[in-house]
Amino acid sequence: MSEQRRVGYHWNLRKLMAQRNLWKTTELLPLLRARGINLSNAQVHRLVTGTPERIPAHTFAALCDILECTPNDLFEPYVQMRAAATANAPRRPEDIGVKPGDPIARRIRLIPPEDDA
Repeated sequence: MSEQRRVGYHWNLRKLMAQRNLWKTTELLPLLRARGINLSNAQVHRLVTGTPERIPAHTFAALCDILECTPNDLFEPYVQMRAAATANAPRRPEDIGVKPGDPIARRIRLIPPEDDA
């Protein structure tokens, strides 16, 4: 079994914009539109201030063209966590005291208290 890794990434759009003297997200809008990318003010703001989970390839390419950078400058992957090749988790339900066929959770019925009148 191979090593398990969790990979993250640094989104450097804001830093690259600052290096090119682009300080406001609204300054990026006309540059994107000139390249055929029509995003709303809110979408550009989220793209600049947050870390996108997904980004269309055309938008990514337009950002690289605008900022005169490579994809590696804009998107920088790194390893967040490494895990061992094997874990010490039990392999069978019997190892933690669960018998095959027995339910793990049982249904209960709540009975309201009787009124003492």
